[in-house]
Amino acid sequence: MPNQFNKLPIVIDASYLKPNVTSDMIASRKEKISQIDGQLRSGNHPGSDFTGWMKPDQILSADEMSRLKATAKRLRDETDVLLVIGIGGSYLGARAVIEALADDPDKVVYAGHNISAHYMTRLKKQLAGKRVAINVISKSGTTTEPAIASRIMRKLAASSKHIVATTDSKKGALLQLAKTEGYETFVVPDNIGGRYSVLSAVGLLPVAYAGVDIDALVSGAAKCAGLCSNADPISNPAYFYAAARNVLYHQGFSIEMLASFEPRLHFMAEWWKQLYGESEGKENMAIFPASVDFTTDLHSMGQYIQEGRRILAETFLIIDGGEPSLKIPTDADDSDGLGYLAGKEVSYVNSKAYEATAKAHRDGGVPNMTIHLEKLDAYSLGALIYFFEIACAVGGLMLGVNPFDQPGVEAYKKEMFKLLGKPGFESAEDQCLEPKFVHF
Repeated sequence: MPNQFNKLPIVIDASYLKPNVTSDMIASRKEKISQIDGQLRSGNHPGSDFTGWMKPDQILSADEMSRLKATAKRLRDETDVLLVIGIGGSYLGARAVIEALADDPDKVVYAGHNISAHYMTRLKKQLAGKRVAINVISKSGTTTEPAIASRIMRKLAASSKHIVATTDSKKGALLQLAKTEGYETFVVPDNIGGRYSVLSAVGLLPVAYAGVDIDALVSGAAKCAGLCSNADPISNPAYFYAAARNVLYHQGFSIEMLASFEPRLHFMAEWWKQLYGESEGKENMAIFPASVDFTTDLHSMGQYIQEGRRILAETFLIIDGGEPSLKIPTDADDSDGLGYLAGKEVSYVNSKAYEATAKAHRDGGVPNMTIHLEKLDAYSLGALIYFFEIACAVGGLMLGVNPFDQPGVEAYKKEMFKLLGKPGFESAEDQCLEPKFVHF
């Protein structure tokens, strides 16, 4: 079975998928994947109105991209920190890129992704005395979490020119507020759902503020889109990934762990979890997406992965080069027993920890594959974003679900609105039960 794909800054090593996943098993899905690919390209599939992300270099016009860059530069020059207010896809993609690539990721902070009084109070204290820019991201402007945060936080901005609304182009509460208060606006595209929106203004404005090269980010995604345009899962890395996950799912592997040995990829995994959880998790189906940060979690979750229930498959996300030089110093006493590592690069030791983990987990019954990035830069990360997006779309359609809607997200909202007494959500015949507490 081929274990790498050329011409992309992404390489897949499938060595440790065998014997659970073989070339014949991947090839057996070729006809189905070819059919799905045709549906995606023609727009003949569930959710076809939400595939604007498939042409990443066409999401923003040249004029809009120029305006976005100018706005990001102006805000960066005039303020100390950007507060991004949004939830789910309205902030996770941007945060994933910023945490991975920005020289100073702390220049961007976040609210509206929880309803914690403590979190928001502490954040207000943290921002006191700083020049604050705010980017409120919400298509409607009425999503509970960001709407609450916006009410509480927007007074922190020095003036209306330091508040930008990314919202619907024609309607909605946030658009009306922006018009009333004179905020600059950018558009949440009608044809792109939140979890696929990182390469639109939703993600690119915060990413540009953080100083990341958004041209390279989009260029990497566009390159991946071009190279992942054939329907053969043996030669298309994204379709190979989708097919391998499908094989594993039908063998009873119900959880996929996305594992990285680099802490700055933590939020990339958070974005990936939303992408797959919301896209595939329907009709009582799909692999549950989970993540771990190694080597940290090898000293906790590593025990379960090695010897727990055999329901786990694993995907490693590994950076092969471009890391800073940091050597382990020599110590004459060698009291810590690390003399055998003296003079070696920390990144070398980290790479051997990955190799050992992949082998140990395969030996323990955990099939795993590795997605290698040549280095972690904007171009490679853009390619990886598109890689996961197109693989997720194909994977969801292989299961027979619409990978572009999220009806289950509304369930908690309806119950919450009943409990909070939101007009229009009262129901005499469906009252929530009073909680019963056990006192000790």
